[in-house]
Amino acid sequence: MTASGARLPCRIHSALGGIQQDARLPGNGSTPTMSNKVEKLIILGTGPAGLTAAIYAARANLNPLVIEGLQPGGQLTITTDVENYPGYPGGIQGPEMMEQFRKQAERFGTRFIQGDCTKVDLTKRPFRLWVGEQILSCHALVISTGASAKLLGIPSEKKLMGYGVSACATCDGFFFKNQEVALVGGGDTAMEEALYLTKMCGKVYVIHRRDKLRASKIMQERALKNEKIRFVWDSEVDEVLGEPGHGGGVKGVRVKNLKTGEKTTLKVTGLFVAIGHQPNTSLFEGQLNTNEAGYLWVKPGSTYTNVEGVFAAGDVADPHYRQAVTAAGTGCMAAIDAERWLAAQGVE
Repeated sequence: MTASGARLPCRIHSALGGIQQDARLPGNGSTPTMSNKVEKLIILGTGPAGLTAAIYAARANLNPLVIEGLQPGGQLTITTDVENYPGYPGGIQGPEMMEQFRKQAERFGTRFIQGDCTKVDLTKRPFRLWVGEQILSCHALVISTGASAKLLGIPSEKKLMGYGVSACATCDGFFFKNQEVALVGGGDTAMEEALYLTKMCGKVYVIHRRDKLRASKIMQERALKNEKIRFVWDSEVDEVLGEPGHGGGVKGVRVKNLKTGEKTTLKVTGLFVAIGHQPNTSLFEGQLNTNEAGYLWVKPGSTYTNVEGVFAAGDVADPHYRQAVTAAGTGCMAAIDAERWLAAQGVE
């Protein structure tokens, strides 16, 4: 939270980017209409990855079609100050940034349609995608559907999301210089984020439901030895205290000991939730390979999936970085990979 209580640039919600996790067809059960046109390239997702792919694909004369989904613009449309994206020395508002991405893609001929892709058939080409009451087909597909941060699910967390509650220490830790914050989690990612926060915060309380960590031995040792980290064992967050808006923000976190039932309040100004992410890949189950965590598998050094003509970009295939700039980079890669693949197939 900034000193003024401004909303934080948290990367919380998924870049739904054209998908709906439920594979059932929407509407009143009517039969979808099959489009007669086979698109060269369809892009699922309108976050940094999807829109960057659209820019590059449009400039390569692929005339891409982008399916927007429930959250056009992706995660950055729910943020305020974006200060870590190159080219904006004064920072930029997230929605404004994504609007610029979109305008740039439109400038080169990208087309957009609203709606959610509820079903795909990648077993043969051209690929088929069910979007609302129509079935689209394409020679190549770029998937940039993002990943959702797993949250605690309590009302106060939702109320203060972006006002001191965050799911990305790398994104938002800068706003808590010399302040005391809390972090929830016990795995490697949680320890990495806690250690990162110690570089700028005065103290970091790590709240964990058990009496020992799930993190690897080396990460445990690093965290346990750090003088700025204090562990709150066998506990969970009962309530995040504070109010959103200008001058508001997190004023404390009430935790409950799961063994004794005792409740105590930590006087912190921020809460980081580090209990994992869920990639938005259920739509592709049984058709595309994933890693153990559910992220789409891509050929190392590329965006190629296990299905020829299908490419993955952004957080949906990135369990490590999950940043706007890395998503944009893989969006560029996906467009170039798709263009070269289409050329090799003789698709003009």
